[in-house]
Formats: sequence, structure tokens, C-alpha cells
Amino acid sequence: MANLTKLEFAALEISGKNYLPWTLDAEIHLTAKDLEKTITEANIASPQERAKAMIFLRHHLHEDLKTEYLTVKDPLELWKSLKERYDHQKLVLLPNARYQWIHLRLQDFKSVSEYNSAMFRITSELKLCGETITEKDMLEKTFSTFHASNLLLQQQYRERSFQKYSELISCLLVAEQNNELLMKNHQARPTGASPFPEANATSSKKGRGRGRSNFRGRGRGRGRNNVWRRDGQYNKTKENNVVKNEKGKHPEDVCYRCGMENHWSRTCRTPKHLVELYQASLKKKGKNVEINLTENEPENECHIDTHLDVSDFFQNADEEIDTFTKGENKM
Repeated sequence: MANLTKLEFAALEISGKNYLPWTLDAEIHLTAKDLEKTITEANIASPQERAKAMIFLRHHLHEDLKTEYLTVKDPLELWKSLKERYDHQKLVLLPNARYQWIHLRLQDFKSVSEYNSAMFRITSELKLCGETITEKDMLEKTFSTFHASNLLLQQQYRERSFQKYSELISCLLVAEQNNELLMKNHQARPTGASPFPEANATSSKKGRGRGRSNFRGRGRGRGRNNVWRRDGQYNKTKENNVVKNEKGKHPEDVCYRCGMENHWSRTCRTPKHLVELYQASLKKKGKNVEINLTENEPENECHIDTHLDVSDFFQNADEEIDTFTKGENKM
């Protein structure tokens, strides 16, 4: 039948393999309840205290053990009986604990925390069996079981002259965490490779406000109105001369002197009078200025007429025209 109330620690098994930790837990809880004197020799505990201690001990026994010790009413008598029955467990656990201590090596564990847990488990069993393990023994066990590849590291830790095992383990745990972080950073990308560009880096050709270019700030570069193109080439432009031609070309591709394409302002070879006309047209906002190419002819030169008539394409123009006219009349 299962216990009706929750156990404060594991019940003593009938095989007795957990007898040593059970006695330790029982003594601690009886002391907390001010009932530890009920299991000592020649105690002067009251009947009520003995009854409370007996109820507590029986509650943490296996059901078969409860039946075997059903007639025992004194907690001291029950305590002695269990000790005589299971005290040999020390002789059983001691050889195994000694074997594990001898073969305990730091290099056999994947992490320092696993080694630390094994260290405390083995030393606790040895102490329960009456063996004494000092801080010096634990430090020497750790130093002497480093991996051969960490020979220099082991010597450095020895030179620090640790007095407590806990101080050495703390240093090893911190070093282990730092090594894991170092490996993660090393495996993030190949050595010498650049980091990946940001995915949210975008470029826009839309200006903000009237008369502003696509770049932030004013007066940057070689002059106040100078800007740098995205392809790394230098182009000189003015805020009031940003023009977009009929083909939808970007203003950076248009010469600000003459308005033509495929060349920069510093390499512009457009005649001066055409440049002046173009600049004048920009100053007149909202007005269409017609730009005409005119040349001044000298008075002594005759004017050349470039008009061509049909008679210019025939040698005998009059005869060909009469023949062509008679043919049409016959039809």
C-alpha cells in the first residue's frame, strides 16, 4: 500500500543499498524536528517525542520493513536494528568507491561540469564509508589527469597555487565557456572572409524637397554644390540646374552647361553662344525659349539657294516634262 502522505526523502529499500544516504537524511530531519535525542544512547526523551520519532522513521521505510519491525515501538531500538542489518553496506560500497576514485580522470569527460559531478559523487561515497578526501587530494587528482595536449595549461594552473578545489573548478568552467564562444566565432565564417552585407541596404533616386540632390548634406566635396556620383565618379552640378531630358535620363548624365548628354561639363566643347542661350532658357521658368542656330554672313558673299525643283533631276527638263504630260492625257 502506498504512503498516504508525501515522503520527505526516499524510503529505505529492503535491499539496503541506499542505507547510508538514508541514515544521513533521517538524522538531519530528526534534528530539524528536535527529535535527534530519541536515537541516542541513554536519552531522556518523553513518550510523546519517542512516538513522533517512531512515526517519522516508519513512514520512511519500505512496506516489507514496516511489517518486519511491526512490534518495535522505541525509535532507538529500531535504529540499532537497522544498523546491525545494513551497516555492512559500507564494506560493499567502499571498494567500488575506491576503484572509481583511482580511475577518475578529467580527460575522460566531455565537459568540466560532468567531471565535477563525478568528483563530488565519488568523494561523498568515500566519506560515508569513513574515507577522508582532502582538498589537496582533489586538486592533485585534477592536475594529474589533464589531457596530454594541455600540458602547458596544466603547468600554468599549478603555478597559481590554488588552495581549494572549488577555485580551480571555477577557473576551468570559465575557460571552457570562453573556448566554446571562440569556436563559435571561428566557425561562423572562413578565416579572412568579410561579413555578409546587410540585407536592408537600399538605394533610392528620389530627392527630398525642392532643389535637393540624392545625397545628404550640403557643401561636401570640392565645392558647395558638388556631389559624388554612386559609381565613384565626380560630377559638378547645381541645385537649380537639375534637368531631366525627354528620354528619362538621370540629371547626373546631362551636362549642366549646354544640356547635352554623353559628356561632362569640364569636357564640354559646345560653342559659347549656344551655352549662353541654354543658360538663359533655364533662368526663364515656365517659358519655352526657342534656340536657333544662326550664322552671320559677310556682305560680299552671295546667298546659296538650297531649294531643289523637279527640273534639277533631268538633263533636258522641258522635253521630259512634255513627254510625261502627253502620256497622262492619252490615258
